[in-house]
Amino acid sequence: QVQLEESGGGLVQAGGSLRLSCAASIRTFSSLRMAWFRQAPGKEREFVASITWSTGTTVYAGSVKGRFTISRDNAKNTLDLQMNSLKPEDTAIYYCAARFSSGIYYQEQYGYWGQGTQVTVSS
Repeated sequence: QVQLEESGGGLVQAGGSLRLSCAASIRTFSSLRMAWFRQAPGKEREFVASITWSTGTTVYAGSVKGRFTISRDNAKNTLDLQMNSLKPEDTAIYYCAARFSSGIYYQEQYGYWGQGTQVTVSS
């Protein structure tokens, strides 16, 4: 029903940049919230950033604030994450996630996920 597909991951040196993209196949964007999460080996999955589709309102984790920018493209139905000043600790699998904050598809937590894209930052 809801399909998310990440792309743009890769290997980059510390201080470099990467731009991730998530293609969203969703029937309705009403009340849509989308987010990026990441999970490093041996660590719990953590929140990175989120965006309210209709308003563009964003929320960032403290660890990435000022370095990462989440955005959406209404024409392309894509979610992007611009990552600058990358650090080795940013190395993780990055996941695109979605949920609906109201309506018949309401979810209290993110329930739709992509398969992830690997980001590796070398020192």
